[in-house]
Amino acid sequence: MKVLVVLTYYRPHTSGLTIYAERLARAMVERGHQVTILTSRYDQNLAGEEVINGVKIVRAPVLFRISKGVVMPTFGWLATKLVFEHDVIHLHLPQLDAAGVALRGRLFRKPTVITYHCDLQMPQGILSWAANQGVNLMNHLAALFSHRIVTYTNDYASHSSLLKRHWKKIEIINPPVELPDLDPSAIKYFKTQRNPEGKRPVIGMAARFATEKGVEVLLGAVEELVARYPDLQAWFAGPYQKILGEEQYFERLFPRIQNLQATGNWKFMGLLNPEQMVAFYQAIDMLVLPSLNSTESFGLVQIEAMMNGKPVIASDLPGVRQPVLRHAMGEIIPIGSSEELAKSIEKILQKPESYHVEPGLLADMYSPDSVAQEYERLFAKISSQLNSQ
Repeated sequence: MKVLVVLTYYRPHTSGLTIYAERLARAMVERGHQVTILTSRYDQNLAGEEVINGVKIVRAPVLFRISKGVVMPTFGWLATKLVFEHDVIHLHLPQLDAAGVALRGRLFRKPTVITYHCDLQMPQGILSWAANQGVNLMNHLAALFSHRIVTYTNDYASHSSLLKRHWKKIEIINPPVELPDLDPSAIKYFKTQRNPEGKRPVIGMAARFATEKGVEVLLGAVEELVARYPDLQAWFAGPYQKILGEEQYFERLFPRIQNLQATGNWKFMGLLNPEQMVAFYQAIDMLVLPSLNSTESFGLVQIEAMMNGKPVIASDLPGVRQPVLRHAMGEIIPIGSSEELAKSIEKILQKPESYHVEPGLLADMYSPDSVAQEYERLFAKISSQLNSQ
């Protein structure tokens, strides 16, 4: 099967959406399919075309940006050519260009599936507002033209304004989660390098430094807890400088972060590779996901932390709360509450043995291969329906 995958940003850009797409694409290749990624050449240093891990990547040139959106004059021509050449179409939303690709899938009678990752909320500003409205309109049209819409949980689907309007098309498929095996000596080395004093507790957060992630909620909790836990450290894993559209957010919070850095209570880990992420999870006492709005719909890092035996504290957001509710491996806090986050951190520190889940069970539930099989069945079902018409 020839699979065309379309999304605005792909690797090396880092987000839950791009990681999902990359894992699924690799799994489909390993199962014998041909996979092509159509995406933006958001960085001119990236190749226009290349093959990575058996996945062909085609990057359309970017003329200019509107906030996080990109304008690609040749995208339509590339989309028409590639839709015609492939058997099935897989779109990752939110995406401004999705509607046109979905329409091409309909016209060429190609099974067309959307994976809807989250609602979109752009940063403040008139251009961002206009871009937000445009993307939301295109998302609705893409949903109208597509044959099925995949999302992570019924919880999120029932609260999303877009998904509720297309309820009959909804399919629930777990996201793909995998982590490499890592030698214990590598984990020990990571801990020694990042925490030579062996200070505890260590609270982890793994994300882009972005407005919707609620970094200020963690900051407030740490500022409250250091009086009782002077050796507490907060580790932020992920890109944090010059994040597109998030520069002002970083500048606003950085003075508070500097104060905590000066006392040794905050550390930026930077962007970690998969092996380093395993060591990161092993080195922390718990992971926090204090997200603020519906641009977060699940949080793959929650499952990754649980696979490493670490409990999670997550916001009470549709979808985001589901990993903790499903696996009883953490605590859920009110959205935006630093006070409740601090209380939940203390609760876990006092009884860490109360939080346990079988890692093998999680590995099976969320393995990229099992997710790829679900998509295969979905594409086959749509194809059968199209052939019978």
